[in-house]
Amino acid sequence: MDWNKKTVLGTIGYHNLSNHSIAPLLIDKIKQMEWAKNIVVEEMNWGPIAIVQWFQTLETPFDRVVLFTAIQRPKRKIGDITIFKWGGGVPNDREVQARVGDAVTGVISPENLLIIGEYFKIWPKEVYLVDVEPGPEKAGETLTTSVGERVMEYLETLEIICQQGCKSDDNYIVLQGDKIAFK
Repeated sequence: MDWNKKTVLGTIGYHNLSNHSIAPLLIDKIKQMEWAKNIVVEEMNWGPIAIVQWFQTLETPFDRVVLFTAIQRPKRKIGDITIFKWGGGVPNDREVQARVGDAVTGVISPENLLIIGEYFKIWPKEVYLVDVEPGPEKAGETLTTSVGERVMEYLETLEIICQQGCKSDDNYIVLQGDKIAFK
């Protein structure tokens, strides 16, 4: 296990949407954690194209990328955490262009970032999406009890994935870019 991999932990999410905003709500706590020198924490709400350009200008690329977000998905309870391993794959050019269009108009989507990043070949071998089930979207500046009670678990999970990656990719669901439905 290589503990010295250059890693970026990126938080992604809109502000003021209660559980959907878990990453922006926790960014200050995440930054205050004691991270090894090889781990960089970034709020990645500044758009996939800008993020792609940032990755392309790095003198030393990242070895591991961990994205923290909250996306409503079927068959999960509010507060559940799922870790996905990025498996690559790019949808057809028209869908990629539609995702770029969404991105430049301000849509914040980790899945758009993953697909656009894959299209431009910026991702290292190890890319993870740490995803909390937020439940239905609603306005608010605080987390619900079911999510708020699990904050320490989320932070511990981020620490483990950032520092160790995975022991076996068999433990995670593989997320394929060419199989993600575009909304």
